[in-house]
Amino acid sequence: QVQLVESGGGLVQPGGSLRLSCVASGSIFSPVAMGWYRQAPGKQRELVAAITSGITSGGITDYADSVRGRFTISRDNAKNTVYLQMNSLKPEDTAVYYCNSDWRVAGTMPWGQGTQVTVSS
Repeated sequence: QVQLVESGGGLVQPGGSLRLSCVASGSIFSPVAMGWYRQAPGKQRELVAAITSGITSGGITDYADSVRGRFTISRDNAKNTVYLQMNSLKPEDTAVYYCNSDWRVAGTMPWGQGTQVTVSS
């Protein structure tokens, strides 16, 4: 069974940066389009960034309007890892961040515990 483990969250001031990592156990990782999601208190989980498998071409990325130009998703299939570089963070980016397969194109795997990102002065 695939296990997803997110890390890299923390407390950061507005305008700051964080880099999140997600390591996936199991061989299913490499052919799967992956995404980063977030869920703020009282809100539904939303997909903020996605990347294709990168098997036949370089990973193609897609972003929610709210993070485009500030966040960058990338992946290293050899390490079964997907990253989210977050720059110019805003208080509204505060949420628990999760990685999983891109639910627009594939079923999701069991969710990990996520990593908390708090943007506050």
